[in-house]
Amino acid sequence: MTHHPFDEAIALSAAGDGATHPAWANMVGPFGGITAATLLNAAWVHPQRLGEPLALTVNYAGALVDGAFRVDARPVRTTRTTQHWIITLHQGGEVTTTATAVFAIRRDTWASAELVAPAVPPAAEVAVTPAPGRVVWPERYEMRFVHGPWVRFAPTAAPALADDSLTALWIRDEPPRPLDALALTALCDAFYPRIFRRRGTFTPAGTVSMTVHFHAGATALAAQGTRPVLGVARGQRFAQGFFDQHAEVWSDGGELLASSQQSVYFKA
Repeated sequence: MTHHPFDEAIALSAAGDGATHPAWANMVGPFGGITAATLLNAAWVHPQRLGEPLALTVNYAGALVDGAFRVDARPVRTTRTTQHWIITLHQGGEVTTTATAVFAIRRDTWASAELVAPAVPPAAEVAVTPAPGRVVWPERYEMRFVHGPWVRFAPTAAPALADDSLTALWIRDEPPRPLDALALTALCDAFYPRIFRRRGTFTPAGTVSMTVHFHAGATALAAQGTRPVLGVARGQRFAQGFFDQHAEVWSDGGELLASSQQSVYFKA
């Protein structure tokens, strides 16, 4: 049986044992999005799990290095509609990552959306952008940038300060994989740090905390299939060593699938 590299990377034993995957390598340790998806998966495969993901907050407390780790997930409160989880990743006798998750049973209710998808060319009309080559994990995605592509750092050139930190792109797993909540979690972290875009140069940076809100359930995600989704990300304030980074993921039909907020450390 052939396994997708995403599913290989988030796989856990019944006891919660897992390991980093070389296909998702970042500058230090694994891509943060795959770590977030792994923590969510620990609750997803748990026999006590109720419903579907509604919200996930991941706190990157320390560096996760290449190698084995263990994830502990436990439900701390369950009601008729929601279920609250605490999830912890351990490596080398220390806690490197913590998370809280809320699962819920979705029901048909009144619905309205105030935010609308940006007007962009369809994915088929946008060329694929090659991965930047500095790290491995971007090769796990097909990216079609509409605005704000990867910053190409020229060591001898002066930084070119941009007017904004906005990026918009069509993106999907490579090789293609049907969309679900786990893959959507990783996609929410697939935007390079907004300070790279704004300053036009490499800046040491790392996510401290990321929250994902899932606006669509399993049916809507399954309907998207393997087609690209539209990702939009922007920073809102850069100051005193931290900035926040907001992102949205839209279906190709204009439905908001997820939104996320990050707090990111930087040194400049």
